[in-house]
Amino acid sequence: MNNQPEMPTPDTPQLLLEHHLKALRLPTILREYDKVARQCAAEQVDFPRYLLRLTELELVDRDRRATERRIRQAKFPVVKSLDSFDFLAIPSANKTLVLDLARCEFLSRKENVLLLGNSDPATFCTSSLHD
Repeated sequence: MNNQPEMPTPDTPQLLLEHHLKALRLPTILREYDKVARQCAAEQVDFPRYLLRLTELELVDRDRRATERRIRQAKFPVVKSLDSFDFLAIPSANKTLVLDLARCEFLSRKENVLLLGNSDPATFCTSSLHD
């Protein structure tokens, strides 16, 4: 029997890092850390900014996944977004106003929004947004 400890292989730190990132449930960092490290090295970005990039990617992806999960849990019969909205089908809809409201900037300005119109799903959102 050999009582000498095993020598770590060059892959050991990477394997441990991947294990820890999985345990911490940081899938985006796990997927992106090597690519971002290469980019940061090429751009001579310091370590705190490297970590900032990784954590920003994780936060954005986590927010996206949470939104997708909430939409799935809501069990909407059809998922629609403004990206697929046909403004040409309702020419009286004020596209600029609709997109402005979608950014929700009125919240930070502490402004109220009042939407008026029929409760028909086809017309409700657009009836008050006509020119």
